[in-house]
Amino acid sequence: MKTVLISGAGVAGSALAHWLHRDGVAVTVVEHTPGRRRGGQAVDIRGTALDVVERMGLLDRVRAHRTRMRGMSVLDGDGREVHRSTEATFSSGRLASEDIELLREDLVRVLHEQAGAGVEFVFDDRITALDQDEDGGAEDEDGGAGGGGGIRVTFERGRPRTFDLVVGADGLHSAVRRLGFGPKERFTRHLGMHLAIFTADNFLGLDDWQLWLRDGEAGYGIYPVRDNTELRISFGFAAGPLPAGPLDTAAHKRLVADRMAALRWETPRLLKALWEASDFYSDAMTQVHMDRWSHGRTVLLGDAGYCASPLSGQGTSLALVGAHVLAAALRGAGDDHRAAFARYEERMRPFVALNQALAVENPGGPASEASVDRAKRALALED
Repeated sequence: MKTVLISGAGVAGSALAHWLHRDGVAVTVVEHTPGRRRGGQAVDIRGTALDVVERMGLLDRVRAHRTRMRGMSVLDGDGREVHRSTEATFSSGRLASEDIELLREDLVRVLHEQAGAGVEFVFDDRITALDQDEDGGAEDEDGGAGGGGGIRVTFERGRPRTFDLVVGADGLHSAVRRLGFGPKERFTRHLGMHLAIFTADNFLGLDDWQLWLRDGEAGYGIYPVRDNTELRISFGFAAGPLPAGPLDTAAHKRLVADRMAALRWETPRLLKALWEASDFYSDAMTQVHMDRWSHGRTVLLGDAGYCASPLSGQGTSLALVGAHVLAAALRGAGDDHRAAFARYEERMRPFVALNQALAVENPGGPASEASVDRAKRALALED
């Protein structure tokens, strides 16, 4: 039985764990957070990704968690309504479409449960080193060969272990990509915008209704979740890359608050909620472009290898489809991981290119139906 380590317990990693476990692979998933990450924005499953979810047997469960927006209002800088729609929202596009919008945390929970008890999830740990020779060989901690080929993984907390393959599904700031391919700066392309997302009580009394305000180069979107008991608030603003070096949460909140402070209407209350939020997330809008997604026995999946950025509206779909395509390639290639990785890239690259293009076609808004249809036609799923 093959052994595969997946770094990252998000959408891509959990979906791949399901497919590999179903194929009889011994799967370990390592995640640096203490548990499944809460918070985050609503995400969309559309196009080919809907076919993947159906093949996983999860379509009904995912639909049960979909958001229930009735429409949206677009506001000017003073909070006056300048446009209203009951046919579409900025976050999900047409309300009457087959696309499914749901909270990221709900989707990850469903995927995690689907992966089953047979998958080993290790939380609150991370990969610190990968050791493989030119042939992909490695030695166990006790000096034993890794079955004629393997990759020895050192963890921050756990003991070193050897696996047949390592999959980096650990997002834009992937540790696997850094350790196996080089520094992030070689592969990332900043799109000139930043996004911050956090949760607050529904102090605006919104009832399945989105609000979007923009004034100059900054703005925000607000929508209720959890039966209108909570708000998910998204701040966005144009700016260059983040300052060099790590930012702690307080410093990151201060950077975001400074950029949003000039906005009017409910901004003071929103900034107060920002400082009180325990699930604050913020990052630069960035794409990842790489000449190859594999090196030896290491391969990248989802945002780690080909992040399209939230501006595309397709990151979740890329993760789900990528997991399916990678698992199918491994299944079809037997023990030849190089052939599997080559097949995976051959299948996915046209699909990735079209979806990354959506981030510049209509940044911050829903992708056009024609664009999503082009992306869907770029990849016909295989068994």
